[in-house]
Amino acid sequence: MRNRFAAKITQLAKINEEIVLLSGDIGNRLFDNFKIEQPSRFFNCGVAEQNMLGVAAGLAKQGFLPFTYTIAPFSTTRCLEQIKLDVAYHDLPVTIVSVGAGLSYAGLGPTHHALEDIALLRSIPNMRVLNPCDPDELEACLDYVVAEPKPTYIRMGKKGEPKIHKRIINKNEIDNPIKIASGADLCLIGSGTILEEVMNAADLLSKKGITSSVFSLPMIKPLAKKIILQQFQKYKIVVICEEHSLTGGVGSALAELYVDNNILGPQLLRFGVSDNFYKKSGSQKYAREQLALTGERFAERILSIILENKHENFGSNTDANGKTSRA
Repeated sequence: MRNRFAAKITQLAKINEEIVLLSGDIGNRLFDNFKIEQPSRFFNCGVAEQNMLGVAAGLAKQGFLPFTYTIAPFSTTRCLEQIKLDVAYHDLPVTIVSVGAGLSYAGLGPTHHALEDIALLRSIPNMRVLNPCDPDELEACLDYVVAEPKPTYIRMGKKGEPKIHKRIINKNEIDNPIKIASGADLCLIGSGTILEEVMNAADLLSKKGITSSVFSLPMIKPLAKKIILQQFQKYKIVVICEEHSLTGGVGSALAELYVDNNILGPQLLRFGVSDNFYKKSGSQKYAREQLALTGERFAERILSIILENKHENFGSNTDANGKTSRA
């Protein structure tokens, strides 16, 4: 994702002379092309992320479109006061781009985890929160924020994320849920790079005769309330998966939406990280396995809930041993 971001922001800067890029002393080689093509519009602000947000706010006041870039916890939890008072309070068009969302930097320990950023940023007035699932969706998010500038947080992975979408995603789709697969039984929603695990869960469930509609939810704030309520009420079970704390994340946003609109139909399941620090060290894959954030674990938990609650009229009959037969 970070390579696609560097290429896209370089492309956009050729078209829009107001775009400036600020880095928290990372990605120096990553942005070589940007610096060659736009030497006066790149600023390495050093390991001083709070100051970087202040500089970005000042540039925005002068009519520029600043993008800040650094590792997720350092651009959010470390800079929360500056995001709130320098950027959001003045409703300035600063885009905060975080690399390494969720457990992307799991090997470096809790200091580098970003499992509270959505909760923090979506609580700030004027702040828009985007969580693209793959590099194509990231490009569409960047096109979107340039076309409609305002305080924005973009939460992206690190590198090597698989391509999820089989078609080109347009910037006009970003503010709505994006349907990836169709099925009659369940609604599976993923936000961010956890989508690859959601797709794995859908494949595993299909082998049990349970079909799933799969959606990506790149726009977390503001939520497309009317469309979400129309789309997701069709299903008996709606599952939201995220690589973020269950406290205040995407699942919380959907639960709030359901409660505020008195939606009593679908059963809403939230899969994410419990309210604990994850203190082990290892790869993102290892961390996901430890925290039950894999397609296999999602599928197991969904099947267990279907059996426990005796949901009827699913695509197959599932017995106590998990075997399925066509209805």
